[in-house]
Amino acid sequence: MIAQLFKSKLCWRAFRSHSDIISRYHRELMPAIAKDIGQSSLMAIDLEMTGLDPNHDQILSIGLIPIENSLLRLDSAEHKLIKVEGGVGQSATIHGILDKHLQDAIDLDEAISWFIEKTQGKVLVAHHTPLDLRFLQNAISSLYGEKVKLLAIDTLAIERKRLLRKHDLLKEGTLRLGACRERYGLPVYAAHNALVDALACGELLLAQAAAIGQGDRLTVAELLAIK
Repeated sequence: MIAQLFKSKLCWRAFRSHSDIISRYHRELMPAIAKDIGQSSLMAIDLEMTGLDPNHDQILSIGLIPIENSLLRLDSAEHKLIKVEGGVGQSATIHGILDKHLQDAIDLDEAISWFIEKTQGKVLVAHHTPLDLRFLQNAISSLYGEKVKLLAIDTLAIERKRLLRKHDLLKEGTLRLGACRERYGLPVYAAHNALVDALACGELLLAQAAAIGQGDRLTVAELLAIK
């Protein structure tokens, strides 16, 4: 039932789309939704931005790591730096990307075309998906002239639900990526690098899926429904 709901929305968007690229993107997602998480084709993603406002701030970098059949494909990991207007400003204190690092960066349009190509047919995985998705959807809409439906499993939402079910208190910082990983015994990584954070998020999802599934069938659609 959940999978059919996602499929119907994607089918409607594919039918209504004026862009062949966006229509194909929606069609290619449909088969992925009903698959078991252990047999699925996912893409762990992370973005670094100049700020948190998708209407005014800019994407600085995108990290992608495929997850195939519950395995992180590090050999296919990719990371792109993106040119911005006006420089990185004070955001450099968070992510460490300086203006000089962007001398050979690619344009946003090129980065978005690359993102669409690499993630076609793959459900995204991110930690706190609303923020990254808003930035991506704004950029995609600007490039192709219409909105795209990005499907993403949110590891933060999964963890929040698991903790609430155990009646744990959600103290400040409890749902940060590093804190979530610590509860599964995963190693500490340096934060605020798009590729490293994509890896950290992908590993967290696999740990969560193992804990939730406990040997039972767990579909991509079930994880997508957790908000």
